[in-house]
Amino acid sequence: MNPQTPRAPHDRPLRVGLIGYGLAGSAFHAPLIATTPGLRLHAVVTANPERREQLRQEHPDARAVDTPEQLLADPDALDLVVIASPNRTHAPLARAALRAGLATVVDKPLAGTSAEALELCRLADERGVLLSVFQNRRWDGDFLTASRLVRGGALGRVHRFESRFERFRPKPKPGWRELADPAEIGGTLYDLGSHLVDQALTLFGPVETVYAEIDVRRDGAVVDDDAFLALTHASGTRSHLWTSAITPLIGPRLRVLGDTAGYVKHGMDPQEAELRSGHRPDGSHPWGADLPEHYGTLGSDESAISLPTDPGDYPAYYAGIAAALAVPGTPPPVDPRDAVATLTVLEAARASAATGTTVRLD
Repeated sequence: MNPQTPRAPHDRPLRVGLIGYGLAGSAFHAPLIATTPGLRLHAVVTANPERREQLRQEHPDARAVDTPEQLLADPDALDLVVIASPNRTHAPLARAALRAGLATVVDKPLAGTSAEALELCRLADERGVLLSVFQNRRWDGDFLTASRLVRGGALGRVHRFESRFERFRPKPKPGWRELADPAEIGGTLYDLGSHLVDQALTLFGPVETVYAEIDVRRDGAVVDDDAFLALTHASGTRSHLWTSAITPLIGPRLRVLGDTAGYVKHGMDPQEAELRSGHRPDGSHPWGADLPEHYGTLGSDESAISLPTDPGDYPAYYAGIAAALAVPGTPPPVDPRDAVATLTVLEAARASAATGTTVRLD
């Protein structure tokens, strides 16, 4: 089957099977799928009675399925599988979906290792099916604004990119993300760090060296909850990235420094809060709009202006998936090999932190 040829006729929406209805599935994927023209949330895998009731109320036309195996047993009933289950299941479920000949979207991280992620990319190529990774933070308003400034030359030659995803959760929360077993792929490095590295690579290209400090800071924590990465890009730009669960005073979300101007932005993109509160990007109200008091600053200490933030646009991801399935030759919104590059950097970060050295990538 051609990877850009849909399994469904053009006169009806593509049927989506969603695996997982926890936070990622219910607050991010399901609402975005359900409001994307050309897609229909057809089935959701969850055996939890409370989540099944939540699904019935939020998406009454979608049927509940007990297991991923049950969902994949009839691949002709689906056009796309979305994997939003715990991290340890990402690679095996993606492998099963691809082998069934189904286009597949996987929440980040794609896999636990770069080698496993590359194997999934090769499997998708062999089977001729679409594979993509849900790197939604590429469509944060602050990142879209920074990208526009960098690519438009408004900052001159950028020499430093600083990016943070910081929180203050002094006590670990129950759940698989806080479990010590490495197979769970928990901890902040592979969680929010996947977004940070992906954004840096998207904006400034391949990395030559990686230095990292990765720690377990909170009492009772057993996985990393505080990390700093310093990346040197082949372009010469240096990216400094922070992710932490124990930051009582949050730093700037972004600071981008060029030789003619800089851009600094505080505050988080509003789309996650909107989705978690039940709002939907259905056209009933402005979507992804930043508050004026959270606008960034562009310029220098001598001359600076408040710059309105570009609207965030998470819906663009699934619109891109629908287009890639419907229109031959259209690439997916996120190339899965970008996830291989991100995981390669994260692996180098672990090696750097373990040895106290800077790691050079081939």
